[in-house]
Amino acid sequence: MARVSAARQPAARTERAAAPDRKRSTLALDRLIHERLRLGIVGALAAADRMTFSELKELLHTTDGNLSVHARKLEDAGYVLCEKSFEGRVPRTEYRLTPAGRRALDKYLAHMEAIIKAAKG
Repeated sequence: MARVSAARQPAARTERAAAPDRKRSTLALDRLIHERLRLGIVGALAAADRMTFSELKELLHTTDGNLSVHARKLEDAGYVLCEKSFEGRVPRTEYRLTPAGRRALDKYLAHMEAIIKAAKG
């Protein structure tokens, strides 16, 4: 069986190498932003100056944990800035898009527009 899978691997590589540039360009999408919830976060923050954790959670119809994990990934990449404060005893978490996040979103959208244009012919 090892010989069969070894024989198939070069064929798969040949097919990938012969793939049109359109398929390769699709693979070059920013995988960090391309994920649905992270794209939602970045898109929402692009439309608003800043949003609270609660506002994002309600807008994106997600859970606390899911939003926290995805927002942290965007923060670690430098796309989103997270500011934590207190209003009295109540914690308040606000997010805003960084200039790097704006550039990444603009690049992502331009890439998607090119893919759509190529698909339309």
